Amino acid sequence: MGIYFNPTNESFTKDRNYEIYVDKTELIAYLNKVICTPRNCLSVSHARRFGKSHAAGMIDAYYSLGCDSSKLFDNTKISSHADYKKYMNKYNVIHLDISSFWDDFKDNLVEKIKEYIIDDFKKSFNDEIDYSKKFSVILMSVYQKTTIPFVIIIDEWDCVIRNSDDKELVHSYLQFLHSLFKSEESKAFLALGYITGILPIKKIKDESALNNFREYTMLKSKPITKYYGFTEEEVKQLCHKYDMDFDSVKAWYNGYLIDGVHMYNPNSVTQAMIDQYCDSYWRNTSSFSSINTFITMNYAGLKDDIMTMLAGGKVIVDTRSFQNDLSDIHSKDDALTALIHLGYLGYDADRKSAYIPNYEVAEAFQMALKTGIWDEISKAISRCDELLMATIDGDETKVAEIIEQAHDTYTSVLKYNDENSLSCVLTMAYFTAPGYYNIVREMPAGKGFTDFAFIPRSNAGFRPAMIVELKYNQSAETAIKQIKEKKYHGALSGYSDKILLVGINYNEDGSDKKHHTCVIEEWRNS
Repeated sequence: MGIYFNPTNESFTKDRNYEIYVDKTELIAYLNKVICTPRNCLSVSHARRFGKSHAAGMIDAYYSLGCDSSKLFDNTKISSHADYKKYMNKYNVIHLDISSFWDDFKDNLVEKIKEYIIDDFKKSFNDEIDYSKKFSVILMSVYQKTTIPFVIIIDEWDCVIRNSDDKELVHSYLQFLHSLFKSEESKAFLALGYITGILPIKKIKDESALNNFREYTMLKSKPITKYYGFTEEEVKQLCHKYDMDFDSVKAWYNGYLIDGVHMYNPNSVTQAMIDQYCDSYWRNTSSFSSINTFITMNYAGLKDDIMTMLAGGKVIVDTRSFQNDLSDIHSKDDALTALIHLGYLGYDADRKSAYIPNYEVAEAFQMALKTGIWDEISKAISRCDELLMATIDGDETKVAEIIEQAHDTYTSVLKYNDENSLSCVLTMAYFTAPGYYNIVREMPAGKGFTDFAFIPRSNAGFRPAMIVELKYNQSAETAIKQIKEKKYHGALSGYSDKILLVGINYNEDGSDKKHHTCVIEEWRNS
């Protein structure tokens, strides 16, 4: 299946040779600080496609005795550090991808892992080691023979925890991990333990196999936050290099706020640069059924929270009750916390709140809402593109009709019926517009604040800029008049193309049960 003992640097070589390479080698500098210390065990649990496996391949290349990586790391950030060469290719490395074993050996996974590692040992040591002893003693024997400690890397370590209900198998697997990272022997042979997964370490009663690991998660990852995902500055540099509109890329892939640092999904950003097009690349590599699973649990308050986030808001989440297990969900807080760890929600630690991070994920939610309990809302969202086209075409009647439907649908969930409700409804009604526009709410303009400014991005094509003003129990004409009098169109003062002025009014007691009216006018800055 592969080389598990002292792997080569082929994985990192491919990354270095790839058209898009973002230097994350200073992660090594941090690892060098903790190697062979009491803080030498790290668990990195981040969403899929956030660079965990790439980091594992880089760690292989740096520490493994199975290769010479000096040229690979030349001219990287780590090469400027004083102790750069001190640890390079000096360790016995074991690297396991548990998901590959899970696919082939579900029933006897632990035995097969041991078997493959021992087979690699035999290639190096023949029968000089007694392989009949328990596994930690075998590792200790290798250490005593070579006097070289181990760096042990396990990718997708939580695969068994996430996928198995077999308590005996889980227990056996955790005992195996104990032999690697917390046995009496490991105190001598272990230089560094590095495990990656999607979920944080599950707290299992009476199991202490991994309680010596320092955890880095989507909630908190200091001081290694910037080494997983792309930072905003890194994305700006890529956009400059590949002539991509940064604002568009930001709207599609930004939004993960980890330790106050804005992080981007690196897989999606990379694909967008290569294809020269922003799209939902993540949905093609990861199952969005997870969203569906959790939002259909319908815990008290969950539907309200989802609607609030779809409308651009944040909701308070208590992340403490989550047991780090996708099968152990007991409340809306557990469901939302799971979605944070999976990367389908962002998390603001200062406000202890969750939100939908970007347009790529918003599209995933739109797909997931096509279920029984969300059917009405899904139908309303499905008219978003129709609404945008009707607005651009100046079809006032259709705009009023679609917003009417959206308001009737969403306020039944939002549970309030006022100007703030209308503002949320508008955000939902124009759900797909962020794919083409930078939408600014309460934008300073002229002598006040415009309710919504739709500023076209480079990919907007024929779609014009729009100023939208909302009124409650007044008139759409009043809204247009206010835009002109207060010069809200000045928010787009540098914009020379056509601007649409859109006035929308909601009358609580509308005649003939028609509560919404719309007026659309064209404007050009002189």
